Amino acid sequence: MGMISEFKEFISRGNVVDLATAVVIGAAFGKIVTAMVDGIVMPVIGFLTGGVSVSDWKYVLSPATVDAAGKEVAEVAIRYGAFIQTMIDFLLIALVIFLILKAYNRVRKPVEAPPAATPEDVLLLREIRDSLKK
Repeated sequence: MGMISEFKEFISRGNVVDLATAVVIGAAFGKIVTAMVDGIVMPVIGFLTGGVSVSDWKYVLSPATVDAAGKEVAEVAIRYGAFIQTMIDFLLIALVIFLILKAYNRVRKPVEAPPAATPEDVLLLREIRDSLKK
């Protein structure tokens, strides 16, 4: 089988299409959560912490200066506020995915396994037992 036909077979499987759909929906959902965190959650946290945006929180290692030529040298800072904001994004997405999967597992009916076939030697022993009873 050639590579192209193998690729066609791979793509035509339902799992690949399901995965592609999940990636697209997940990306869109991530944008929704990011917009919610940026527009609702972080302003409230910023208000509660003194009116400074969380994404502006930083630890300055070296402040901005002006060198001898008159050029401004940028500050060197650890911007931990942006990291906190990204962590809140992640935690909200993980929480919602957990809740969705929990609800899905509750609704999904467990697949009942078919009864295991009786081994042939056990069947033969039963036949011998039954014939000895007669």
